[in-house]
Amino acid sequence: MAKSSGLGQTTLSVDDASGTARDIRNDVTNWQMSTPRGVQDITGVDKSANERLLLLADASITLNGVFNPAANRQHDVFKTVPSTSVQRTVTQTVNGVTLAFEAVFSDYQLSRSDSGELTWSAPGSLADGTVPTWA
Repeated sequence: MAKSSGLGQTTLSVDDASGTARDIRNDVTNWQMSTPRGVQDITGVDKSANERLLLLADASITLNGVFNPAANRQHDVFKTVPSTSVQRTVTQTVNGVTLAFEAVFSDYQLSRSDSGELTWSAPGSLADGTVPTWA
């Protein structure tokens, strides 16, 4: 596979509180995703360099965008974050490779700048103990 940019080849859907996947990519201006693993240092005193074991897998995502109150768009997806405790499937495809995982979103932040921009941010974390795997 050739190297590629993040332009034009991204799909992104997040479940609303009822479990219906909603395509919100048009409302997302940027995102950051991480799939870290825990690490345990097991270095003995007889070593001159670190030894480590990989531990639990994790995933997190932060979505940022422009506020859109239209039906089935980003506000409909995230407006229930403060009042519900539901897991939501996040599915992201970038240049033909897909990562999907169950997430809990812990915040839905709105921000109005002094120039009048109304933006939002929503951080999510792995919810169900299933290792996120790219397909």
